[in-house]
Amino acid sequence: MKKLILVGRSEAGKTTLTQALMDQEIHYHKTQYVNYHSCIIDTPGEYAQVAHLGHALAVYTYEADVVGLLCSATEPYCLFPPLCTASTNRECIGIVTQIDKPGARPDRAERWLRLAGCKKIFFVNSVAKEGTDEILNYLSEDHEG
Repeated sequence: MKKLILVGRSEAGKTTLTQALMDQEIHYHKTQYVNYHSCIIDTPGEYAQVAHLGHALAVYTYEADVVGLLCSATEPYCLFPPLCTASTNRECIGIVTQIDKPGARPDRAERWLRLAGCKKIFFVNSVAKEGTDEILNYLSEDHEG
């Protein structure tokens, strides 16, 4: 199975998605440091939100096969600039989280992730484990990004 690194702002759902993908009980806790799991690397949101910490994210992506850019369907703006995936040498996928929340706009989050350069987009409700099998299947497939 390919190793996935999850990148996104604080509270975008990276840790909750990690727990869902690993079939663990969902419980909230703030990620303070990079967490390595069998096929997932969970990163703190601050690494994506604070410019001088972004360099650390770039280094950690070398330890993964696939970069997952997370965008919550409830976000009022996108953290990722247009075509930012062009600067990576890893396959990048988009993951729209929190699709079940009131006021969620998964269509808008999808547009933002496509503008960032993600060609493959997944939609997830991590608490209900909706959409997680699709991500796991994708990570186990042999395909070109």
